[in-house]
Amino acid sequence: MNRLDGKVCVVTGAASGIGRRIAEVYAAAGGRVVVADLAAEAAETVAAGIRATGGDALALAMDVADEAQVVDGIARAIAHYGRIDVLVANAGIQIVSPIVDFDFADWKRLLAIHLDGAFLTTRECLRDMARRREGGAIVYMGSVHSHLASKLKAPYVTAKHGLLGLARAVAKEGAEYGVRANVVCPGFVRTPLVEKQIPEQAQALGLSEDEVVRQVMLKDTVDGEFTTLDDVANVALMLAAFETNALTGQSLNVSHGWAMQ
Repeated sequence: MNRLDGKVCVVTGAASGIGRRIAEVYAAAGGRVVVADLAAEAAETVAAGIRATGGDALALAMDVADEAQVVDGIARAIAHYGRIDVLVANAGIQIVSPIVDFDFADWKRLLAIHLDGAFLTTRECLRDMARRREGGAIVYMGSVHSHLASKLKAPYVTAKHGLLGLARAVAKEGAEYGVRANVVCPGFVRTPLVEKQIPEQAQALGLSEDEVVRQVMLKDTVDGEFTTLDDVANVALMLAAFETNALTGQSLNVSHGWAMQ
């Protein structure tokens, strides 16, 4: 079931971390992968690595919060491959700060990347899917923070909650074209984004870095373990490859039991 043979898959934020691993797993499952990222050279490195192992990949430089770049980038992907079958809206950043100290410009930048980026890439990919009426899948990279909240992360929590609403709306509208929309909600994955947060939270909370890991990040898991890149990528593969609208408008927690629904 978890095959993407010949399907064209756009993955944003794909130059590193979760996005990179999803791109690699999709390619291994037969997908033709568009590696989209703000970091153009890093995106090309990932695409070249996929091609070197026999896969098919195209690198695209794309700021997902810039409408013109998204419109142009998706158009170039369609010109190259002829279609878009899967979108993984994964691009994101994290800024850790108490609300009382949070700069409004940082608030807007975080929401723009997470929410504007998800909307813009969805709109452009959905237009192609609607035109062809051959089905498709949209996978949003949410978080346990799509359902829960933590201190110091107000805009991130807000954005990740917002992706649930977007996915549900897209599931309703996309059903006419056979397009599914779902959200993957990981717990903490030890990516560069999370590594950066550990000392930031330690300073803000007055804890050691080890205490941040044990008492903040992993304290509500069932086993004290980080979620892995493969944990997330394999769930994203399942959602992309699922064949019917039986699974749409849903969110799946991949968090070692941190959040349970």
